[in-house]
Amino acid sequence: MSLRQKVGAWASTLLSIMVTRVELFALEASEEKNELMKMLVWVGGAMFFAALAFIVLTLLVILLFWPTQWRYWAFAVVILVYAGLGIYFARKLIRRLVYGPLPFQATLEELRKDLQLVQQLYDKDEPPAPPADAQAPNDGVDITTRNK
Repeated sequence: MSLRQKVGAWASTLLSIMVTRVELFALEASEEKNELMKMLVWVGGAMFFAALAFIVLTLLVILLFWPTQWRYWAFAVVILVYAGLGIYFARKLIRRLVYGPLPFQATLEELRKDLQLVQQLYDKDEPPAPPADAQAPNDGVDITTRNK
């Protein structure tokens, strides 16, 4: 097999691998987009109705304590509870974003496998290196006495 044929075969193989990986990436991107849209709809609905519930709960607590001298404490407690919940959810969100699963994990794994396969094939094509302790052949002349 000539060098031109080998290069052509390698290029064809690499191109087909890349086409497969791009198709896999496109499929995963589509799935991620669909999943994100579903999550956004559910999160939006949950946040809207939770906000309504918190508004009504806040009004209830404030109205219950309004005729008493504890109304300012009721305001403070409601503010502290809402601030605590906001901090809790923000930390959970940040933790999920930082330590959550990587998107396109299958594509990354396949690319790693491809890289290992190409590396193995490259290592097989190279001629073996001479051992490190092998001496270079000489013409029978002592190198130390050659320049004397």
